[in-house]
Amino acid sequence: MTPKKRQILGALLAFVLVLGFFAPPAGSYLYLPEDQMLSVGDPLDLFLNLPPLVLKSINVYVQGGEKLIDFKGGPLKERSYRLGAETAPVPVKPGRIELQLKLFNVIPLKRISVSVIPNLVVIPGGHSIGVLLRTDGVMVVGFLPILNENNIPVFPARDAGIAVGDIIVEINGTKVVSDDQVKELIASWKPADQGMVFKIRRGNEYCERVVYPKYCRDTGSYRIGLFIRDNAGGVGTLTFFEPASRKFGALGHMITDAETNQALQIKEGKILAASVQEIHKAKRGLPGEKVGIFLENSDLGNIEKNDNCGIYGTVYQALKNPLYPQPLPVAYSNQVRTGQAQILTVLDGQEIKQFSIEIERVMPGRHDGKNMIIRITDRSLLERTGGIVQGMSGSPIIQNGKIVGAITHVFVNDPGRGYGVFIENMLYEAGVLQREHSLGSNDPGFLYFNTK
Repeated sequence: MTPKKRQILGALLAFVLVLGFFAPPAGSYLYLPEDQMLSVGDPLDLFLNLPPLVLKSINVYVQGGEKLIDFKGGPLKERSYRLGAETAPVPVKPGRIELQLKLFNVIPLKRISVSVIPNLVVIPGGHSIGVLLRTDGVMVVGFLPILNENNIPVFPARDAGIAVGDIIVEINGTKVVSDDQVKELIASWKPADQGMVFKIRRGNEYCERVVYPKYCRDTGSYRIGLFIRDNAGGVGTLTFFEPASRKFGALGHMITDAETNQALQIKEGKILAASVQEIHKAKRGLPGEKVGIFLENSDLGNIEKNDNCGIYGTVYQALKNPLYPQPLPVAYSNQVRTGQAQILTVLDGQEIKQFSIEIERVMPGRHDGKNMIIRITDRSLLERTGGIVQGMSGSPIIQNGKIVGAITHVFVNDPGRGYGVFIENMLYEAGVLQREHSLGSNDPGFLYFNTK
């Protein structure tokens, strides 16, 4: 091609691209992730929602990792392939593959780095679980006035600088483990003593406050005017169980205190089997909920972590899902598509059922549990629950035979819709997926799964 023809072609292409960016299909190119993940055996097929004629004009050049690829039953002979081809190359070994997209074999469009990891499969959840947590220290959730000897309301702890959301970790050098212990320490305070030294954690920082308890005429004891809490509990849904490591993930979002909206710092916790007894139907502006009971002597596992995208820990024994007796592969964020999908959840007792949904939008790059917008399309589920209800958080989302994520939030004014989190983000937080640097390599980071 002569230089003049290239200039004309480049100008024409620029014009077409400018116009094309205003069309919805062009968004698939703009938001095509430059860093992607695949499992061994997944087709190296980049998702671009463009007309077939345009796709066939785009060549993918393999500029690194070509020895990891199999193409049509044999090694990749050419270092490039067309996006519109019927068969895409398949990675056969873990590693990193570097790709360059070019239009008409000439004009560079985008570079993409693909991390290929060993096959990872998990047992999908859907089980109704009870969650019991004990916090590290006790959390301040409110204030209560104390009437002094002059019948005047006072707030000793608040006046000393303690705030709602603070975590009390020590009192006078004694480590705090429960709200009952705090009450006993304050009740044993003597008026002749100095003020009580409270060590508190506020966010990630520690500080001390000196509090002077006041005698309460109503109770006949010394008090400091605080509401505190050392535990939390509720009903949610298990998302996955990874058989090799026995790690689990649930809820899809962090557990926070209802009054303070602060994240709960876990000292210890466990999950139990739960039975759904009743459904309070969701209405516009009024979230619904599952009403469940914890089953006695049904401990399933311990909770080790309360993070942005869920709670995580280790189960005591293998968990089973009667709808999916065999583990399912996981789909990474770049493999999730808009369109039909299914969720697994419990509406009665402990019976897991599957219901249809629509993934309306995919939003990669977020770490707040809001990677997808989903809509409930199953009429039976809508009639029973009105949409997404409390206790449904963590219900796994399955698309094309792979687990892609979990339900996390409901749109209060439109309970038939809500958010979902990528399973990829949950697997990172659970420690199933990890990122490590490869020794003796220029590879900035290689993704693998941990089954220790």
